[in-house]
Amino acid sequence: MDRIITALQLQKRNKQRVNVFLDGEYAFAVDLMAAAALRKGQALSEAEIAQLRDDDTLQVAYQRALSFLGYRPRSRAEVVQNLRAKGYDEAVIEQVVAQLVQQSYVDDAAFSQFWVENREQFRPRSARAIRHELQQKGVERSLIDDALAHLDEDEAAWAAVEPKLARWQGLGEAEFGQKIAGFLARRGFSYDVVRRIARRAQTPDERDA
Repeated sequence: MDRIITALQLQKRNKQRVNVFLDGEYAFAVDLMAAAALRKGQALSEAEIAQLRDDDTLQVAYQRALSFLGYRPRSRAEVVQNLRAKGYDEAVIEQVVAQLVQQSYVDDAAFSQFWVENREQFRPRSARAIRHELQQKGVERSLIDDALAHLDEDEAAWAAVEPKLARWQGLGEAEFGQKIAGFLARRGFSYDVVRRIARRAQTPDERDA
C-alpha cells in the first residue's frame, strides 16, 4: 500500500537535511538533493521508501567517511574500522570504500608514502618502527616495502637525535653515548645504526655544531 508525502521540512540543526513525513508522521530524512525529487502529495511504495532510506544511509556514511579523511590521509583499513565503529553494515561500508578508492580519496600506496615522509620530517624513526605502524593500519606488505625503499636509516637516525645534542653537550662521553643509544633504540633503530650515529655525534665537529 502506497504512502503519501504530507510534509517536507528542512531540519533546524542541519540545513542540508530534510525530514520526510508520510501520512502525517515523520518517516525518515534525506539530503537536499534527494529531497528535490520529492513533493508534497507524492505517493511512495514500500519499495521506493526502502530505496530512499538505503540511499540516504549510504550518503550519510560517505559524508562521515569524508569527514574522517579530513583530518589526515587514512588507510583503507582505518576507514573501514571507523565506519564499523559507527554501526554501518558491511554492504554499506564496501560501497562507501569502493567509491572513495575510485575517487582517490583512499589510496594505500599514497597513504604509505605520506606516512613515511611525515615521519622523516617530523618524527624520524627506523624502517622497522614505521613498518610496524603501517602494518597496524592494515597496509599491505608490498606497499610498505615500496614506501620504505628509499629511507636512509642513518640519516633518519641523525635527524632524530641531532636536536637533542645541544641539551646533552655537557655530559661525559659515556653518559652522552648512553643518551644517544637509549633515545635511538626507543625509535626502533638497530644497534649498528645507533653505534654509527653515536660515533658521528661524538666527533668534535658534530658535537660542537
